[in-house]
Amino acid sequence: MNKSEKVIAIAAAFTAAALTAMNVAFRIPEYTAVILVCFAISAAVLTLIAVVCIRHFTKERIIRDRENILRIMQSLNTMAILWDSDFRYIEANAELTKNIGYTSEDLADMKTLQKVLPPDAFAPSLQAIVNSRDEEFTVIAKGGAKVNTIWNTSIISSSESKNRQSCLMLSIGLDISETVRMKEDLIKYSKELAESENRYALSMGLSEIGLLLKEPGKSGYYISDQLMDMLGLNVSEISEGVLRARFHPSDIMTFNALQSAMVSHYSESGDSIHSTEFRLLSADNTYHWYQFRYKISPAETKLLANIGGAVIDVTKDKEKDSIIEKMAYIDDVTQIFNRNKFMQIGQETFECSRDADISYWVVVLDIDNFHIINDTCGYHNGNKLLAEFAAVIQNSVTEGGFGARIGGDNFALLIRDIGDDELPVRIIKKIQDNVKDLCAESFAVQTITCSAGYCKMSDGGSDFAQVLDRAEFSLSMSDGTKNSIIRYDNNIHDKIIAGTALENELAAAIENNEMVLYYQPKIDLSDGSLMGMEALIRWIKPDGTVVPPSQFIPVAESSMLITKISAFVLKEACRQNKEWQDKGYPPITVSINLTAVDFYQTDVKESIQRALDETGMDAEWLDVELTESLALKDIDHAVKQMEEIKALGVKLSMDDFGTGYSSLSYIQVLPITLLKLDRSFIMYLEEDEISREIVSAVIRIAKSKKIETIAEGIETIGQAEILKKSGCDLAQGYFFGKPMPADKFEEFMAMKAQQKISVTAESE
Repeated sequence: MNKSEKVIAIAAAFTAAALTAMNVAFRIPEYTAVILVCFAISAAVLTLIAVVCIRHFTKERIIRDRENILRIMQSLNTMAILWDSDFRYIEANAELTKNIGYTSEDLADMKTLQKVLPPDAFAPSLQAIVNSRDEEFTVIAKGGAKVNTIWNTSIISSSESKNRQSCLMLSIGLDISETVRMKEDLIKYSKELAESENRYALSMGLSEIGLLLKEPGKSGYYISDQLMDMLGLNVSEISEGVLRARFHPSDIMTFNALQSAMVSHYSESGDSIHSTEFRLLSADNTYHWYQFRYKISPAETKLLANIGGAVIDVTKDKEKDSIIEKMAYIDDVTQIFNRNKFMQIGQETFECSRDADISYWVVVLDIDNFHIINDTCGYHNGNKLLAEFAAVIQNSVTEGGFGARIGGDNFALLIRDIGDDELPVRIIKKIQDNVKDLCAESFAVQTITCSAGYCKMSDGGSDFAQVLDRAEFSLSMSDGTKNSIIRYDNNIHDKIIAGTALENELAAAIENNEMVLYYQPKIDLSDGSLMGMEALIRWIKPDGTVVPPSQFIPVAESSMLITKISAFVLKEACRQNKEWQDKGYPPITVSINLTAVDFYQTDVKESIQRALDETGMDAEWLDVELTESLALKDIDHAVKQMEEIKALGVKLSMDDFGTGYSSLSYIQVLPITLLKLDRSFIMYLEEDEISREIVSAVIRIAKSKKIETIAEGIETIGQAEILKKSGCDLAQGYFFGKPMPADKFEEFMAMKAQQKISVTAESE
């Protein structure tokens, strides 16, 4: 029953009561006055009670209404304040107090309230603020910050008391500070853009920078006038197919990654600048190298993303970098990419394919019985076979794929998955057919065959290295049958760890003391004296067969036998060096190599200290070599471990320096005492000026950090002379001495000691 119905019901009840009282009074005349007086008194009392009840119920209703409004107001994700026109009742929601820093109690102060509510709220007529829809107002927060807001105020209820009307008001405010800033920035930017339009156009023309933009919902790519000229095009918008056709076949994966970024990176803020490089067919009908520096910004629909940025022709820079690229990423024998490049491209592809929900096949191929071919036909013919095999691999690369020599006679392919599980097998069989006639004139009695193992990238693995390991595992599962093809499955790894013949042999060899150390000399370039030696592990079987480390070290690492081998190398190297010192030979430093297992999974400091204590050799005569890739795998942990080792008094060297491309930036971070220049820098010294400049620059930088330098892989006197003139401290390589067993190296030490005595005598 609504309010009107209640009033009518009460009025009807009183009317009925009055008529009844009058009817009784007229029927009993002698009591008429008494009855009317009693009725009047009763009516007055009832009226008073009704008024009190109505006021009470009205007050409760008002309280309930306010509580309901407060609950709704607190659930809003925008600012809101409930107040009455007398300013005796003020309630603010959490969003308002969070934005301005004032509580409802603070707002009871009129001065504070005036900082929050628009000026119209304090006008004589409340209708002024109600009429002012979407009123913009700057709120001064408690800390003094300005919050740009826009307010809407409505009258929730009104009441009259003592001839005065009181209203309950609800004000809702939106924070438009960001919008205001954007508006101001846009006005400023528009003004600046207008002022510099001609200057911008001239700059773009002179800088040879093009613009490329892909917007969601549009099938084509927008290109600027400058990029049109660079590519020899006459339209400002080109289709995806036209742009793809311009990409070099080897860079199609880069184009695919850019395409997938529009979907996989839609949530990125757009603040990060990405950079990639690729080759495009250009106006002169040749492929130019371009660098694309771009941002990825979410589209309004948040289903796709905008990709746009600057395209710069970096062909000249690429030509300057080609020698460095060749040294770091090109295999010297086959002239195709090496393992370093394959791992880099593989990891990038792994990350992109995971985000874009696409997959690739990883195929590892091995020339069957290559070591026999090498031994019987000579290394020259062996290298010739590797080069021709590499050509077959390159011809088998599919669109978006990649090929490389990853070590020895092992090659690898990256093949994009097109939904056909038989694709890798068909490609492998085609390769097997094509290699039959390789080097026919050199291997007349040989039939060249190859075996393969392969793995699907999406079948598992936390990174690309693990996927490649699985493909190599599957290859190693061959029982020796030529032209075998094995796909990785979940049982292969367990089978390898549990029962491969090589692993069992290796475990037995360690127990039977078949491991020996060879030593390769390190020579002081200034005077030719012997300054140190590197201890190198060899496995010599009882029949005299020497198994190279490249064959058994990977097995040892995967089976954790490496910890036993490393412990042997460390202790034996220290023992042998101390023995030579005790015999009276001039003390020299012995270097050992640490693997990732030693460095990251064992307490290497305690192992080194224990070996020094047991052999009695002073720490200053031990040098620990770490590869660059190992040291940079976990830079924080690496620095901590290296500092602990160095604290023992042991020297620290970085091996294979320069193969990682980011080495220079870490020289001042890693606490090394010796920098070992990789052989890839040394092989071109005599004929290439850029190689000499690079080596000289690295040596100068090392010297500025008080770090000694040693060059490995020196094979000619010309290389040695160049390094000496460049300021290199030490040298190592076949020119000075090959790795030798202990007895031969002792003879070498004796010869060097005698030479030093003779030189000293002549100088006196």
